[in-house]
Amino acid sequence: MVERRVNLELEVDEIFQSIDAGRNFLLSGGAGSGKTYSLVSVIRQVIVENPTVKVACMTYTNAAVREIEERVNHKNLNVSTIHDFLWDNIKHFQKELKEALITLANKEEVTKISIEEISPVPDNYYADLPDGVQYKEFVRIHEGIISHDELLVVANYLFEKYPKLSSIVKDKYKFIFIDEYQDTSKDVIEIFLTHFKNSKRKNIIGFFGDAMQSIYEDGIGNLDEYTGDNVDSVREVLKKQNRRNPQLVIDLANKLRTDGLVQEPSEDTNAPNMIDGVIKAGNVLFLYSTDADVSKVESFLTENYNWDFTNSKKTKQLNLTHNLIAGRAGFRELMDIYDRDQILKYRDRVKKYIKENNITTDFSQNTFGEVIEILQQNLGVGNAVNPTRGMQVFIDDNLELYNYTKSLNYLDFSKMYIDKDQMLDDKKQEEDDESKKGSKRDRLIKHLFKIQTNISLYENKKYNEFLRATDYKYKITSIESKRILKQNIESLINVKDKTIEEIINEANENGICVIDDKLNDFKRRQEYLYKRVKDVKFSDFQNLYYYLEGQTPFSTQHKTKGAEFDNVLVVLDNGGWNNYNFGNLLLETGTPSVLHRTQKIFYVCCTRAKESLAVFFHNPNQQVVEKAKDWFGRENVIEIR
Repeated sequence: MVERRVNLELEVDEIFQSIDAGRNFLLSGGAGSGKTYSLVSVIRQVIVENPTVKVACMTYTNAAVREIEERVNHKNLNVSTIHDFLWDNIKHFQKELKEALITLANKEEVTKISIEEISPVPDNYYADLPDGVQYKEFVRIHEGIISHDELLVVANYLFEKYPKLSSIVKDKYKFIFIDEYQDTSKDVIEIFLTHFKNSKRKNIIGFFGDAMQSIYEDGIGNLDEYTGDNVDSVREVLKKQNRRNPQLVIDLANKLRTDGLVQEPSEDTNAPNMIDGVIKAGNVLFLYSTDADVSKVESFLTENYNWDFTNSKKTKQLNLTHNLIAGRAGFRELMDIYDRDQILKYRDRVKKYIKENNITTDFSQNTFGEVIEILQQNLGVGNAVNPTRGMQVFIDDNLELYNYTKSLNYLDFSKMYIDKDQMLDDKKQEEDDESKKGSKRDRLIKHLFKIQTNISLYENKKYNEFLRATDYKYKITSIESKRILKQNIESLINVKDKTIEEIINEANENGICVIDDKLNDFKRRQEYLYKRVKDVKFSDFQNLYYYLEGQTPFSTQHKTKGAEFDNVLVVLDNGGWNNYNFGNLLLETGTPSVLHRTQKIFYVCCTRAKESLAVFFHNPNQQVVEKAKDWFGRENVIEIR
């Protein structure tokens, strides 16, 4: 067996020492270390040495699934997301699934699974469920439909209660590898490292990832409580090389790491961060100013360092939130509608008061305005359901809109759900990225996307794709029919100051994108949201489209994980989000949880840069500037005036 292990990386060889000893393992590697390369090497070698056994590889995204499948194509390899893997292994146990849902729904501490209408939920609640428990992109517990979050809780429950389930999975897969383990839920780790031990069957679990890149709140973060030297513990293998970043970025990143892993340039002279066998030096800059205008920073980098902010594939500006990007990218008005509507926040304040005070009045036949009046006058609650100061300012500025909402049926209005994910979900880093499965975008945004896709295809002279995408129902059989279609689409392209509703109607009348039942249903169910969006300029939506399609230099810091660009500008602004504090990061003070969270997101941002990294801090105090000189080098700390 060993003689076949030739030309393996040192770390991969260490992994096989663990496999030979029957031990689970963890490959920890920093940014740009080539963890996926090691994962693929391990899979290939396992298949060579065990040609008849099945191997499972799980990862966080569908894009990562495709990447691994492209690198290793073998009939015994099953590559999937963690959610799909778990569902495939529990979906046939319908009796147990129904029992699990009922049990979990009756546990007060399980907040993710509940059936509000009935308490306690009876044992026969799902007796007549026609299609059994299902896993979909949305959740309806009362119908037996679970989604991503609920699936993990249910799977954890089943594997804990039924050790035989672990035996079945172990018998099926002798090797299970989990990529980007740090983003995996604690429920998943418990399944593989705690509940699996209740089965006497043998298999190997391998983890690949980086604790410093655990930037999502629902991830396990690290496996510290499971690693160790004894045979039952997970053996950690460190991968210290860095193949992506230039030397100055590596030096900065090492100052940010808190786990003892110190990265060093790869010994591979063909690594991307090498030139003629020597590591690139690169650039790291700490820029600051009393002026918050980031465009001045862009101009400085363009004029002095030849950055090109028009090339979104080479240059990225990273902000913490979409809200910080919206104004600069040109979709501020839409962002405010989906994320900062104070009338909806006031509605939620009223709903919360009714629920918390156990008010049992039947409001189903009342308008929103009548409910407010009843609460304030008849029940005498007064200021408790008045708008807050911020809400009142918004209401005063939008009296016509507020009066309109007061006329809506309270029950219908209370059920209207609006969230920024309905607009922003499925953000791409580059145009070439594939759209993900199960986008949360609402029907209106999807319809607008369809219109703009038609426009973009035509403008880019992709006429065959345009003809397939358009709803144009007339056959293109003559010069005249071509002329009419050309006239119709070009009329649509010339949006000027037309509103979203005007473009929707024009696209429908011209046969480019027909108003369908889904959009009509949206307009009926989300009447308030449609009323707000319809008067926004379509050009604002086009800016949103360009942003979401990866055609701008802007990205959120969380969305950029896993990507890499020649030039990276990191804007250190927490956008009012108390979970992060970049000033305290440089001063190494503050609440430990906030400090660690900020440290990790900053590490991820900095390590995206393949050539040059610039960090911009608006109006820092002198202590922050002095610390920046220590981290970045005195000559690289520059004030922009």
